[in-house]
Amino acid sequence: MSTTDDNTAAVNGFFAVAGHGDLDALDALVSPDYVMHDPSAPEEARGLEGARAFVQGYREALGPIQVTIDHQFAHGDYVATRFTARGRHEGELMGVAATGAEVTFTGLCISRCSDGKVAEEWEIVDQVALMRQIGALPELAAS
Repeated sequence: MSTTDDNTAAVNGFFAVAGHGDLDALDALVSPDYVMHDPSAPEEARGLEGARAFVQGYREALGPIQVTIDHQFAHGDYVATRFTARGRHEGELMGVAATGAEVTFTGLCISRCSDGKVAEEWEIVDQVALMRQIGALPELAAS
């Protein structure tokens, strides 16, 4: 049985991989039966390979991503994280070719851990803000 400290360390390690890109580090952080529920994704990421593809996809689109943990709470097997991510639009993102734009976006992630590894996640990212920053959506007019 893992502790909330073990679970928080696994979640934070997963976020860190987005920055340093060592996908092999996910072996120690992610359960083989991992599932990522992300309403903006065309399908759920499943298993260790799905976790790798999820991270690699964001890294290819946004380069090394700096993630700041804004708030984090752990209870039992669950870790809730509010985060801010920063990167540069260096590759295709949701059909939009690279613009070179600096981006900053926020998100919420609830992670369920098992045996000290991330087993399941529910993530919501502010896709509207992200798409506006890469020029895929118009800016809102000031009122």
